[in-house]
Amino acid sequence: MRGLADWVNLTFPLGMPEAEIVKAANSGKDEPVSGSIFDGLSSAQFAVCQFISDKVRESYELKISFENPQQLKTVERYTVLSAIDRLWQEHLYGMDSLRTSIGLRAYGQRDPLIEYKAEAFKVFDELMVNIKTEICHNIFRSASSLMAFEQFLRKLPQKTVHQETTAFGGATSGGESKGSEMVSEAMAATEKAKPVRSGPKVGRNDPCPCGSGKKFKHCCGKNG
Repeated sequence: MRGLADWVNLTFPLGMPEAEIVKAANSGKDEPVSGSIFDGLSSAQFAVCQFISDKVRESYELKISFENPQQLKTVERYTVLSAIDRLWQEHLYGMDSLRTSIGLRAYGQRDPLIEYKAEAFKVFDELMVNIKTEICHNIFRSASSLMAFEQFLRKLPQKTVHQETTAFGGATSGGESKGSEMVSEAMAATEKAKPVRSGPKVGRNDPCPCGSGKKFKHCCGKNG
């Protein structure tokens, strides 16, 4: 539930707590229609899918209520086309790499052609998922005007606080403040751990700073 809630809130501006997803799952009674995209899910999973879909539609309806209809079409068309264009180019690069390396499967007594078809299908399926995910992610982060975007942001949930748990499984209070303190401490520790260069950077072919007259790569930089 934690992973699902994080994905929903990162992809869509819902601010949905985990408790609401659990409540929707517990209230699920209807079975998905056979042959639909939800076929194979349990009644609880189907209820969660419907609950999240309804919330996303409500958020989208709220967003477009502040938009200029004509300008919104242009913005959404650009969002869709840019996602397809960028990810399709990455897909073509990936297919070139796959075609170059798939011959190595022959060393494992496998037919490279069959392996290529199977891998290509998986890569294309992943491409379609990535395109849909990026469109859904960006469609809520674009607007026909700055004013419309600001009005939409004012109506969104401000934050979602996860309940903190101890190492022994017990819940603790004040999770938000403790979490922010942990993030600050981690960032400070990361900055402190960064190496600090005490002198100018010496290239491999530059004279060694020790004064031997040799190139750095043949002297003090030999073990670097």
